Amino acid sequence: MKSGVLLLGWKENLQPHGPFWNQFDTPAVEPPQHPVEPSLVGTVPPSSCLSLQVFVFCHSFLQLAQLLVSGFMKSSISTIERRYGLSSQKSGILASFNEVGNTVLIIFVSFLGSRVHRPRFIGGGALLACLASLLMALPHFLSDEYIYTDRISSKTSCLCGTSSSSNQTCLEQDSPAQQMVYPLLLLGQLLLGIGAVPIQPFGISYIDDYASRKNSPLYLGILLAVTSIGPAFGFITGSFILKLYVDFDKLSKDDIELDPKDLRWVGAWWLNFLLASGLLFLSALPYLFFPREMPKEVRWDHWMLEANKAAVSPQELILVCRGKHSKFLPSSIHPSIHPCSNHQQSIHPYIHPSIHPCFPRIALRTLRSPIYLLVVLGLVNLAALVCGLGTFMGKFIEKQFSQTTSFSNMMIGGIGMPLAVLGIVLGGVLMRRFNLSVNSASKLCSAVIFLCVFFALPMIFIGCPTQTIAGTAHSCLSSNHACNSACNCPQEAFNPVCGSDGVEFRSPCHAGCLSRQMDTNGKPTVRNFTNCTCINEGLGGARQGTCGSGCSHLLLPFMVLLSLTCFIISFAQTPSYMMILRYETVPPEDKSFAVGVQYMLFRVLAFLPGPVLYGSVIDTTCILWGQKCGKNTSCLYYNLDKFRQRYHHKRTQNIPADRHVQTETGKKVKQTSLQVEIRQQLLLRFCSPQ
Repeated sequence: MKSGVLLLGWKENLQPHGPFWNQFDTPAVEPPQHPVEPSLVGTVPPSSCLSLQVFVFCHSFLQLAQLLVSGFMKSSISTIERRYGLSSQKSGILASFNEVGNTVLIIFVSFLGSRVHRPRFIGGGALLACLASLLMALPHFLSDEYIYTDRISSKTSCLCGTSSSSNQTCLEQDSPAQQMVYPLLLLGQLLLGIGAVPIQPFGISYIDDYASRKNSPLYLGILLAVTSIGPAFGFITGSFILKLYVDFDKLSKDDIELDPKDLRWVGAWWLNFLLASGLLFLSALPYLFFPREMPKEVRWDHWMLEANKAAVSPQELILVCRGKHSKFLPSSIHPSIHPCSNHQQSIHPYIHPSIHPCFPRIALRTLRSPIYLLVVLGLVNLAALVCGLGTFMGKFIEKQFSQTTSFSNMMIGGIGMPLAVLGIVLGGVLMRRFNLSVNSASKLCSAVIFLCVFFALPMIFIGCPTQTIAGTAHSCLSSNHACNSACNCPQEAFNPVCGSDGVEFRSPCHAGCLSRQMDTNGKPTVRNFTNCTCINEGLGGARQGTCGSGCSHLLLPFMVLLSLTCFIISFAQTPSYMMILRYETVPPEDKSFAVGVQYMLFRVLAFLPGPVLYGSVIDTTCILWGQKCGKNTSCLYYNLDKFRQRYHHKRTQNIPADRHVQTETGKKVKQTSLQVEIRQQLLLRFCSPQ
């Protein structure tokens, strides 16, 4: 009551005056044709070439190029496994290793925020990512020609009685070049993660700093959509490139004996990374010309909204309006006030002099925001779910429904991800159209997660049974049965054949086949194997290739449910991001740091451990490992029932947790919404120029 009387008693003295208000006097009466933020008046000359829309376009292209590398890696996971004999756990480590450097550096780089020349930092990161992509293609040029076992053309080594020795030469130690393959891939992923550190946090904060309140959700929705388009393009482009043989640059077309349907086929995975490297180089160039600061798309009354975010109390608000108090105003209103101001004159042109003393205080201020922490925790759950979808979904479709690697990638990149992009864009449009409050955004996210459960759970039951494979627990016939004991089959042999009795064998030798029938049309190839002692007591035959799971028709309903899940859950991304960048979550000058902390938590809790955990889970479902010189390589066959159940269980267990987090966010928002409304009414009543 006392404060209310105080406000009414001072009302006649609250007209804007003093040094703080002088800069607003003229614009309050007659706004300019192209209004800009007061702190940026005269800083950057208006130019269509340097407009924020151009920056959004360039940053979208850069994110597309950067995320192409991620899409290429995930689309090539099973191919790299097969080429270099990696387990799913090792390939999971490889897929997540780019998060190591990113996790270590992102919180410190993001803290720099608008205190540095953000466009140039973004360009430098893009050039480093370009180098990383080149390094990831280098193992192909250091490796020998791809050698697969039991070549079938005109040779007879795949038959029983002719395989007394392995067609692979076993050395005590691999060549130095071969030993460098996996470390080079890890190094490339590490540098890729470091290069990506400034790209998204600096880009998002730069756009949000200079975009109007109305356009910011739309710009953010575009960037988030491109974030999904990048991997989608990676999957689609990778699906075409993987149809090229891995050594097409070393062999003539006539020397390539395999086709993409063969389980031993390895596509030209390395060509993906060469393509991405060129695009990253081109996308880095424009950032050398963008200014450090840019005119803002705001009205002159933007300072009122910024002051609302600064959480000014009623008593402090009166002093602010009289020009006697400025401690709690953000730097975007009065840049000379805040001790960690974004626009203070810096000793170094790129780094602010007060970074070190401000870091602990800003970190504590950000981490003490309950709404911010709840929103980020919800996004972490979504990120953990995306880890399972992105990294091994191609392999899941390939193994579960007996599809080629190329076709599996096409399904993900051509159907699932475009619908996810559509959901992200519609989420941004929804925020812009209805100007959703933080409470409404929280309710929208909660409803989206609830709907997602209905589409995600049925996928656990849609899949194929494990085919009968000799030498595994799913067959009474062992790989060293009496029927093939005299064949001396090499353990590393892998040339799958399907017996006439429906049992699949890892090679014609393991099926005890003594002869074969050739197809002489064009290039000589094997049509059938005959006189197989392990099939129908020696009276059966076998055809080249796998028997398959026999339920490829279930792929259509599975893809429908997967696409709907991606579409629905992507609605929550833009509202969740806006809950961080807007309202009462963090002060405006801390947005870059808040986004950086968010991405650090993504990496520590989701992106870094996620692929490794998923890969380890998938390895537990392997029923037959490949062999090379007595050592296990990549998995040849999986228990499809366990693969499906464990994979989807790991993926869907994040949904209930995210639902709970969104509910708690809504409760916390309700507690603070009244305070926000009171501050806004005070600003409009006592600080409006008369």
